Amino acid sequence: MSKREIRIGTRKSKLALWQAKAVANKLKKMGYNPSIMPITSEGDLNLTQPIYSIGIQGVFTITLDKALLNNTIDLAVHSLKDVPTKIPVGIILNSVLERGSPYDLILFDDKQALIKKGGIGTGSLRRKAQWLNKYPEDQTEVIRGNIQTRLEKLKKSNLKGVILSKAGIDRLGINKINFELLNWMIPAPSQGAIGITCLENNALIREALGEINCDKTFYCTTLEREFLKTLEGGCSAPIGGYASIIDGVVHFKGGLFSLDGKDSVVCEHKFSFKEDPVYLGNKAALELLKNGGNSIIEIIKNTT
Repeated sequence: MSKREIRIGTRKSKLALWQAKAVANKLKKMGYNPSIMPITSEGDLNLTQPIYSIGIQGVFTITLDKALLNNTIDLAVHSLKDVPTKIPVGIILNSVLERGSPYDLILFDDKQALIKKGGIGTGSLRRKAQWLNKYPEDQTEVIRGNIQTRLEKLKKSNLKGVILSKAGIDRLGINKINFELLNWMIPAPSQGAIGITCLENNALIREALGEINCDKTFYCTTLEREFLKTLEGGCSAPIGGYASIIDGVVHFKGGLFSLDGKDSVVCEHKFSFKEDPVYLGNKAALELLKNGGNSIIEIIKNTT
């Protein structure tokens, strides 16, 4: 590899390739010669089980981690919400691009159907729990696959809507759709952010990636990921967490929900941007656990 060649690893979906190209374009402007190397992930091979039931940490990232460790790629581009809070030894989350929309939206064919009882498609515990918390008379159905696959499933099913991230829809330029923004739903930690991992000891790549890092997005997602890490406790739980910085003040909202959405604990905080985001994320999570989160976690552990 010459000094200016950079091999970018990514999943093969249209969204993943869009994200990889966004990173490649930034590196090109800096004088590098990036090449994109699509790799099939474990999560892309199994489209029937919900992600939380597959039983593999980093189901969308493990294959790219192996490619990094085997030196077949120089960096890996991810939807940051898919990156586990515990990254393999030798790999580092080096940079994060400026964040897109953090929110979820619901796609539908008929808006009138949304006000009736019916089924909602999602493979996410977090989305399922928050939807049922707000609309307890509805049902949810597991739906997996890329955005195009889910749109097709919506058309061919009896579902009244499918929940997806707005950032994905925006990035693919999908505009001939009916949707409603779910800004009441607490996003997944790091949703809407593009994360870039590389080998911790690769100084040249780390230096290049440092130039395209968005400091504010990195700060906010670090807080969110620490909040998630503290709450995970060895089980899959419906957890939301979103931080933003407004006029030098960090606004954070986090939530933990029971699997059926009936019980929830939500916290809201304002912090100084000068404080350590790891400390703040941990602090917010411990407070939430103390205020009722521990009982929800214990129930989830005993039922899964």
